[in-house]
Amino acid sequence: MAQINSEDILFTVDETPVYASEFVRVYNKNLDLVKDESQKDVDAYLQLFINYKLKLAEAKSLKLDEKGSYKRELKSYRNQLAQNYLTDNTVTDELIEEAYARTKTEVKARHILVRIDETASASDTLAAYMKIVKLRNRLIDEGFDTVKKDVHDGKTIFAEDLGYFSAFKMVYSFENAAYKTQVGDVSQPFRTRFGYHVVQVLDKRPARGTVTVSHIMVEKNKEGDTISDPEARINDIYKKLNQGESFESLAKQFSDDKSSADRGGELSPFSMGQLSSPEFETAAFNLVIVGQVSEPFKTNFGWHIVKLLDKKPVPPLEEIKAELEEKVKQDSRSKIIDETRIQNLMTRYKVPEDQPALSYFVKILNTNYYKQTWELPKKFTGDKLFLTIDTKTYSYQDFGDYILKRQPLFSEKVSFSDIIDISYKTFLEDALKTYQDANLENENQEFADIVGEYRDGLLLFDLMETEIWNAGSRDTVALQAFYDANKDNYYWNKRIDAVIASSVSRKDIKKAAKLLKKDVSIDNIKAKLNVNDEIHVIFTTGILEENHQSLPEDFEFETGMSDIYEFNDGYIVSKVKEVLPKTLKSYDEAKGSVISDFQTDKEDRWMQDLHAKYTVSVNESVLTKVRNLINNQ
Repeated sequence: MAQINSEDILFTVDETPVYASEFVRVYNKNLDLVKDESQKDVDAYLQLFINYKLKLAEAKSLKLDEKGSYKRELKSYRNQLAQNYLTDNTVTDELIEEAYARTKTEVKARHILVRIDETASASDTLAAYMKIVKLRNRLIDEGFDTVKKDVHDGKTIFAEDLGYFSAFKMVYSFENAAYKTQVGDVSQPFRTRFGYHVVQVLDKRPARGTVTVSHIMVEKNKEGDTISDPEARINDIYKKLNQGESFESLAKQFSDDKSSADRGGELSPFSMGQLSSPEFETAAFNLVIVGQVSEPFKTNFGWHIVKLLDKKPVPPLEEIKAELEEKVKQDSRSKIIDETRIQNLMTRYKVPEDQPALSYFVKILNTNYYKQTWELPKKFTGDKLFLTIDTKTYSYQDFGDYILKRQPLFSEKVSFSDIIDISYKTFLEDALKTYQDANLENENQEFADIVGEYRDGLLLFDLMETEIWNAGSRDTVALQAFYDANKDNYYWNKRIDAVIASSVSRKDIKKAAKLLKKDVSIDNIKAKLNVNDEIHVIFTTGILEENHQSLPEDFEFETGMSDIYEFNDGYIVSKVKEVLPKTLKSYDEAKGSVISDFQTDKEDRWMQDLHAKYTVSVNESVLTKVRNLINNQ
């Protein structure tokens, strides 16, 4: 659109400008949808566009844009659409590709964890870090089993074998450490929301996909149980399987896993690392042939027999991309997407990394904050500038009110400095996101265009429903009057009451013609000709008008048996019971067409009124530029 400036006004509606750039964009967007070639002409399309703008002007004149239902629907659509434009999909796509690559590789690992709360003090955090550093050194020097025996307490320090796992089975920071550590190595200390870890990677192998199995489980005995030996019981069940009894039936009768027993023991599909029993996963994946049954084996839950129902490899990326995207957005990976968005917004809106005013807010806190009785000081300078995001400013009062409301969120374990830092981080993030969302139409033309089209579409729908459609379907007196005044438009064409036989075979159509002539019923003709589950002849019956799709153009409208016609790469023959002359349709017979014509007529007259009500002025010089641009595209 180099020949058109953004300020070029193509026409005005009561001095409200309509820009040439909008007209060209809409024209090009709808060009392929226009079936009437005449409407592809710029001048013809301009008339449609003027009518469109006149309707919008009328909708606003009637204040349809102020209706609560309209505002709610537009807001809902706008907010839903905005989610696709508020984040950079580049980061999401990279995370999806990384996740897919990891779903194709399974990692076998074990770890040591020193638990620490996310809001722990700086001194406690440092102590935990120093402890994990020492444990890492011991793990390398003494071996995992020795360290585990010495330090694992299941409360503050954990040393655990994790078996095999792949993407999304661990928190993202843990997954990263595991996949980035070489087989045989121990990672450097890293932190998750649980505390500080080190991970030792034992093996990496191609992922084994997913498996679906049924199982029979006999629970291990609990203290005081008088039930027979579970191992002996599972072996008896296994013998019954080998005697040919149904696996599903035995599962329903004897499996202690009540959640699956009713389904014959069937479990949902799973991959390695998804269950809390590596032994069970190994036994399931070791089965090769569908229907194969394992020997009895033991887990922490008891004894099992497993039957393979299905096995699937990791599917191609395009098949599971939507599923991975949903997981990425729900997973701890989403923090990376959010952090990237915040950093980009800070750069875009020129927000500095440092906020000197925070030291002032640290000073005005006191121990009442932990008691939720703290208040802003009497000499608090609320009108002082605190933060600027592009054209939006926030005062000291804004941030002061914010931290005032957050008193219930913090305990005495959190220092005043951390309270302010954490609060400022969330305050800034919320402010940046709010500002971006509010200004999205100004920053993204594509989004603005889509929202604008939806907004106008909603208005036009309400307008047409109010002015045309409701009147056309409910005003029965006006409809009857319209029918009476336009009866010449509502006639039945010449018709026949007939039976028509169609076939691709002339031989079969001849047979059908002979049988029809003898008044053999259609069902009996079908029984004679459509044999061995093959359809040789199809029948159409009833009253058919001229130009019906089942009739050739030169069909003779006469009673009795017709000639055989070659038609549509096949043949037809008809037995005409009656020829019905051209007759007037009753009001009820014509009602559908009457309503449609009535609405068209009403809209035409209404548009004439709108053209009279509003002044439309076309800028001919800009129109010439538009014509030249479109004709040379």
